Amino acid sequence: MIEAQVLPTPAGPLSVLARDGVLVAAGFTADPVEMFTRLSPSLRTEGLDVVDDLAEITRRTMAYFTGDLTAIDTLPVSQPGTPKRQALHKALREVPPGTTVTYADLAERAGLPRTAARAAGSACAQNLIAPFVPCHRVLPGSGGYGGYYYGTPVKEWLLTHESPKI
Repeated sequence: MIEAQVLPTPAGPLSVLARDGVLVAAGFTADPVEMFTRLSPSLRTEGLDVVDDLAEITRRTMAYFTGDLTAIDTLPVSQPGTPKRQALHKALREVPPGTTVTYADLAERAGLPRTAARAAGSACAQNLIAPFVPCHRVLPGSGGYGGYYYGTPVKEWLLTHESPKI
């Protein structure tokens, strides 16, 4: 069974979906079904149960939103993808809070040539577990914020939340 919880956050409602304590989807929506429908058909056959508390996932997620920026870094995640996409998602998880990289930088960190920036962009666009796989930390080399599945205001909020306070 896939368990889901909707958490209130300063960036908006966050639907978090887990299977046996492992995050399989998360996104800034008040409707966990929206995230559930993005899962693989094999996971969707397990069904969805909305719960009040996902224990450690809930605790650490709320800690992140109240200032412990590394609280979510080691929560286990699982999402489908080719070996290249898995390498890109792993590299994303290694980008520390408060820093950003370009798509070309991300490709290089994943052991791919810098010219694989388009593949890095695709991996971000297909990421099912935001902000735990922090695609919001990737910016276009040409400047600006670029796209974000949940909208630029959410991406801006996350980057501001993570930015070093002076």
